[in-house]
Amino acid sequence: MEDAIILYASAEHLNSMLVLAKFISKHHPKISVIILSSAADSAAASVAAVPSITYRRLPAAALPPNLTANPVELFFEIPRLNNPNLKEALTEISQKSTIRAFVIDFFCNSAFEVSTELSIPTYYYVSSGAFGLCAFLYVPTIDETIPQDIGELNDFIEVPGCPPLYSLDFPNGLFFRQSNTYKHFLCTAKNMRKSAGIVVNAFDALEFRAKEALSSGLCIPDAPTPPVYLVGPLIGESNTKTGGVEHECLSWLDSPPSKSVIFLCFGRRGLFSAAQLKETALGLENSGHRFLWSVRSPPGKRGSSPADEPDLDELLPEGFLERTKDRGFVVKSWAPQKEVLSHDSVAGFVTHCGRSSILEALSFGVPMIGWPIYAEQRMNRVFMVEEMKVALPLDEAPDGFVTAAELEKRVREMFESKMGRAVRVRVAELKKAAEAAVRENGSSVVALGKFVESVSR
Repeated sequence: MEDAIILYASAEHLNSMLVLAKFISKHHPKISVIILSSAADSAAASVAAVPSITYRRLPAAALPPNLTANPVELFFEIPRLNNPNLKEALTEISQKSTIRAFVIDFFCNSAFEVSTELSIPTYYYVSSGAFGLCAFLYVPTIDETIPQDIGELNDFIEVPGCPPLYSLDFPNGLFFRQSNTYKHFLCTAKNMRKSAGIVVNAFDALEFRAKEALSSGLCIPDAPTPPVYLVGPLIGESNTKTGGVEHECLSWLDSPPSKSVIFLCFGRRGLFSAAQLKETALGLENSGHRFLWSVRSPPGKRGSSPADEPDLDELLPEGFLERTKDRGFVVKSWAPQKEVLSHDSVAGFVTHCGRSSILEALSFGVPMIGWPIYAEQRMNRVFMVEEMKVALPLDEAPDGFVTAAELEKRVREMFESKMGRAVRVRVAELKKAAEAAVRENGSSVVALGKFVESVSR
């Protein structure tokens, strides 16, 4: 029977898992990689041309009518409900292939029970980086040593391998210990500690301090730390065209001088209030610098499709588009982020601090301004500013609101200050390091080889 590595992804992290599959296939083409997910078959298109990769869609389990509407809890609950279908698939695959490793997405933690029952070596794939992994593996220790909810602590927490983390910068799901989301996080962290290993979308030069803490066993004080493999940066493929036509913002970027445009884009869930959009517009206008801004409709004004175009005349200050037409371009809803970041005109990136966006910016050598919105993004900003030195922070009000004056200040700093220059130099260094990591004999390719060797044994 042929050897196989199985990757099991939630719909939320499927794209990241597909990139991991391609990375394995590129450097170890003789290994069969099987991707399991209950997400739509359309995801299989990107790996259809790779002979060693197979995409298999699991039947979706029926959701009970009383299931919570909390999106993070749903990310955990859907795979849990799908465990019977997963067990059937793994049993069937094991009759034809020797399953050397079962690599599961963070949200697919419930699968650990199935794979353990079937005696399949189980690994976790962490797309949120090595600093984030340090914090997450340390959660059971926090649970045991800090008696109150993190959300009520209002203090700094010392996590091995990380700069001091303020309690309110942790993901909201860790705030309240009686919530189901917290219980899912805690269970996942405990299972991750017991796993055969952890594969991380990171590279040595970016998160060396975190790697050392993990390798030294500092994040799991009373037990051995599973092997950790840093195999990044793994970023998805480009998608410059809509309906076969190149996006108009790319043509606009051909006109400004080199390194003169600030790009603002906040991911598919990055929605702001109408008041925040107006304030952002004023900050950009007052900065005096060129900008490319991806604007989405505020919550409550969206239609049935995520691609619904916003009404810019209604949302932005009166006359803004006319006053800034010679130095600004506003994109309705969607912008081809990777292509924009790779364009020579782009000098900086105002980002929600999602991990994929961070790695894309670093891979193209673009310094950042951190404006976190949800999930682990506030924690990511701490790493970006304090440890990686690749971003400037935006200071916001307790409710998350960012003033025009604050945005103007940070955009000017990016272009005009010594601090901005230092971030640009640091990012330029990391761009070269990222390229080296994924070349033959680079740190991430070597780490992948160690992972493949360990599962082959």
